[in-house]
Amino acid sequence: MVSLSKRSTVYLDPAIHQALRIKSIETSRSMSELINGALKDSLTEDLEDLAAFEERADQPLISYEQMIKRLNMHP
Repeated sequence: MVSLSKRSTVYLDPAIHQALRIKSIETSRSMSELINGALKDSLTEDLEDLAAFEERADQPLISYEQMIKRLNMHP
């Protein structure tokens, strides 16, 4: 199955654009490949964070003060 790319207009900070162009040349990868990779990594990290929150949803909550006491008990 072939996945077709979607076109989108993104406005980049000039310094980020320059760094992206340089990295594109250095790695022989297109700017689109680099942006897609970075976005995929970021979104994957978000999904992993959400999964971790879901895994801990049933754990009891503790107050800030309780957490500070626990931290102070174990220097």
